[in-house]
Amino acid sequence: MGRRKRLVSSSSSNPQQNNNRQPQQNNNPQQQSPDPPIAPPKWGFIFKLSLFSIPYFYLIFFRFSIDSELRRSIIINAGLSLAGFFVTVRMIPVVSKLLLKRGIYGYDINKEGTPRGKVKVPESLGIVVVTVFFVVVILSQSSNFTANSNRHAVYDTALECISFMTFLGFVDDVLDIPWRVKLVVPSIAALPLLMSYAGHTTIVIPKPLVPHIGIEILDLGWIYKLYMWLLAIFCTNSINIHAGLNGLEVGQTVVITYAILIHNIMQIGALTDPEYKLPHVFSIHLVQPLLATSLALFSYNWYPASVFVGDTYTFFAGMTMAVAGISGHFSETLLIFFLPQVLNFLLSLPQLSGYIPCPRHRLPRFDDQTGLLTGTNDGTLVNFFLRNLGPKSEKSLCIYLLVFQGIACGFGFLLRHFLAGWYK
Repeated sequence: MGRRKRLVSSSSSNPQQNNNRQPQQNNNPQQQSPDPPIAPPKWGFIFKLSLFSIPYFYLIFFRFSIDSELRRSIIINAGLSLAGFFVTVRMIPVVSKLLLKRGIYGYDINKEGTPRGKVKVPESLGIVVVTVFFVVVILSQSSNFTANSNRHAVYDTALECISFMTFLGFVDDVLDIPWRVKLVVPSIAALPLLMSYAGHTTIVIPKPLVPHIGIEILDLGWIYKLYMWLLAIFCTNSINIHAGLNGLEVGQTVVITYAILIHNIMQIGALTDPEYKLPHVFSIHLVQPLLATSLALFSYNWYPASVFVGDTYTFFAGMTMAVAGISGHFSETLLIFFLPQVLNFLLSLPQLSGYIPCPRHRLPRFDDQTGLLTGTNDGTLVNFFLRNLGPKSEKSLCIYLLVFQGIACGFGFLLRHFLAGWYK
C-alpha cells in the first residue's frame, strides 16, 4: 500500500503521558470532537460497473446450455454474493469508526498540501471484505454440496491458503513487516493448494511445432507444479505492489474477476465432460463472492477514497484469484489476465532486488497547485504511464490503468481464440 502515510501516535506507547495530558484534552474542544463520518458509498459509480455483469449472465442463461444442477449452484452462490455485497456496504462505516478509535488510519500522500490530505482515512478495511467473503463461501459450500462430496476437501484447502494470506496482510497493516517476509510466507501458504492439486501437469504442443518436436502432449510433471507455486506467490504480491492510487487495488481486482468469471462460463459451455466442468464451477464459487464484496469496498475506495483497503485486502485478493485459477485448471490464462501486474513487476525488479535504492513509497509527485501527478524515476507502471502520458489527475490516471487492465484481459481471450486450433 503505497499511498498511505500512517501517523504513529506516542499516546499509545506511554500510559503515564496519557494520564498527564488528560486535563489538557478536556479543555480543548477540538481534541474532544469526534472524527467525522466517512463519505457515503458511490452508488452511481457501482451501478455503472454492475452493467458489466450483463454479458456474464447472458452467457449463463442464453448463450450456453448449462446443466441445470450446475446453473442452480452458480445462481445460489450469486444470490449469496449479492447479499454479501449489501452486508459489506453496511459494515464498512461501522468498522471504519472502530479503526479510527484504535488509531489504525493514515493520510493520503497524493493529496498532501490540500484539505483532503489532512483527513484521517481508516485503513485495513479489507478485513470487512474478507469476513463477509468467508461467510458467503461457507454458506455456499453448505448449500451446494452433500456431506460426502469430495469437493469439500478442495474448498477447505482453498480457504486454508486464503486465510493464511489474509492473516499476513492484517499483520502487515499493523506491524509493517519487511517485504522479504511477504515473499517467503506466500510460498508456504501455497503448499496446501499444490499438494491437493489433482489437475493435469501437461501442455499441448502447438500444431505447427508438432512435426519438429515429434509429440503432441508434453507432461511437465513437477516443473508444472513449480510454475503454479511461483504463480501463487506472484499473484499474492502483484496486487500489493501495483498500487498507490485511490481505487487501483480494488479496481484491478474487479476487472480481473470479471474476466475470470466469463472465462469459466465459456469453458463450462464448451466442455462436454462433467468432470472437467466442476473445477470451473468451483472457481466461480470463489470469484463471485470476491467480486461482490470488492464492489462494495470499491464504492468507498474510489476517488476520492474515504477508506484504504490495506494489505489485508491486497494479499487476500491476490491469493483468492490464484487459488481460483489453479483450482480451476486455467493457470496459464490467469497469467495473461495479470499482464499489467507482470509488467509492473518487471519494472519494479531492479528496486525490489536492491540493485537500485528502493524508497518506502514509490509514488508519483503531487503538485498541490495544479492537482496533477507527475512521474518519478521509480520503477512502477504508475510512474511509467505518467512519464509517457504526461501529468494526470489521480482519477484519470487510475482510469487509464484500469482500461489497460481490461485490454490485457481482452487480449487473453483473443489469444485463446486464435490459438484454439493449436493450443488448448
